[in-house]
Amino acid sequence: MISLENIVKVYRMGKLEVPALMGVNLRVEEHEFVAIMGPSGSGKSTLMNIIGCLDRLTTGRYVLDGIDVSSMGDNDLAEIRNRKIGFVFQTFNLIPVFTAFENVEYPLLLQRVAGPERRARTREALESVGLAARAGHRPDLLSGGERQRVAVARAIVHRPALVLADEPTANLDTNNATQLIDLMRALNRQLGVTFLFATHDQRLLDHADRVIRLCDGRIVTDSTKETGNENLSFARL
Repeated sequence: MISLENIVKVYRMGKLEVPALMGVNLRVEEHEFVAIMGPSGSGKSTLMNIIGCLDRLTTGRYVLDGIDVSSMGDNDLAEIRNRKIGFVFQTFNLIPVFTAFENVEYPLLLQRVAGPERRARTREALESVGLAARAGHRPDLLSGGERQRVAVARAIVHRPALVLADEPTANLDTNNATQLIDLMRALNRQLGVTFLFATHDQRLLDHADRVIRLCDGRIVTDSTKETGNENLSFARL
């Protein structure tokens, strides 16, 4: 699903160069449920932005679902984001004047999906997150947990190959966070959606099949729960 080869990202601020990622190599297979963690400034936001085709790498190669996106232009990257990737944000990022139904429907409007199919898929996505009965409510009439579930429905409605979630449980209490984690895990197992999280939340880390730890722009550990193995990256050795 994801293949990153020797990814380097350097931000240039005038004459100053600020390295954010230094030779990152990473593979994520289909159907994985993966968490990325690291301290502030470790490079995880930059890595997520590159994987989400929101930012460009400086050098290296990135292949997403069999497509080399390393040197694509803005329009092509926008098309990749629209068709291949779903996003779940810490602050929900719902359109406040839209109902839950309209928020979830919006990615399908961008894809010009025909009305009957678009409405059917929107209803299906809301049902999958348990919010069919709240479809007509605007975000200000929904709880925090409900808003995040709407965000998840919006992220999966166009049937993406990959869902990226940036601190999805950060603004939720324990009960809502647990429900959201269980929901995303069920979607991962039942629909085969690949999930990749940036998180500090131990509740979410405990449910991940694999935890990747960044520090100073490098992957320093890559732990897989099934085997209990923790492999140091080549950068660390």
